[in-house]
Parts: sequence; C-alpha cells; structure tokens
Amino acid sequence: MEIKIKKLKENAKIPKRATSGSAGMDLYACIDEPITLAPGQLAIVPTGIAIALPDNRCAAFLYARSGLGVKHGICLSNGVGVIDSDYRGEICAGLCNVSDKPYTIEPDERVCQMVIAPVLTPDVVEVSELDDTDRGEGGFGSTGKH
Repeated sequence: MEIKIKKLKENAKIPKRATSGSAGMDLYACIDEPITLAPGQLAIVPTGIAIALPDNRCAAFLYARSGLGVKHGICLSNGVGVIDSDYRGEICAGLCNVSDKPYTIEPDERVCQMVIAPVLTPDVVEVSELDDTDRGEGGFGSTGKH
C-alpha cells in the first residue's frame, strides 16, 4: 500500500515510524512558536501535511502518543481523530491538557501518531428483529467483573 503525503508548509516534517515495529507514524507540530496548553485548555496543532489514501477501504486514525498522555496528560480532545480517505486538507491534531500543569508544545515536537487501518463499509439494512444471542440485551457490567 502507498500513502501519498504532501507538505503544505516548507517546514513540515514527513511522518515516520520511530521503530520498524511501530504501528503508528509520528506526526509533528508544524508551528513557528511554542504553544503552551494550560490545564484544561484545548488547541488545534497543525502538522503542515495532507495525505491521499488509496481508497475508501482504509482511513487514517490519529491517536495520542503514550509518552505525552501518560507523563504529561496531553491527549487528543476527540479521543481518536479520523481522517477519511477522501479528505485532502491539512491534518491537524486537536490536543487537550488533562493534567494540572501547563505543557508547552515546541515546534517540530511529535504530537500524535497516525495509524492506517482498514475500514468496513457495509450496506445498512433496517430490520424489525435481531437474532438472539446468549448475552441478549445485557449491557454495562452484564458479563461480570472478571
């Protein structure tokens, strides 16, 4: 599979995997000056790139970097970012600071990771009944604690 990446800004960095076993490619803050996120603050951080995925059988998903999330409380404000196969605009990371300390994002800092994954696009069929299962309608906690 090939993913085409276009730099929208001269100082943008092409995403890359930190190791050969990394599932995600690191995305970098394409900013001219540091951005300080106060506790509870949200920010949209541009990456300076756009991508072209091959078709609608895949999408790009943005996830928090574990080091930023666990050590500093910096995560994605929408949980997981979804980049649809037909989107050609700049990829931006919506970040939030859930810690009790300010955090400064520096230019070229790795701010999130992008994973390319398959997407199923089933036909939706309305029905009046669903098939039965052992679980049935049992929801939260219905299968026990262990």
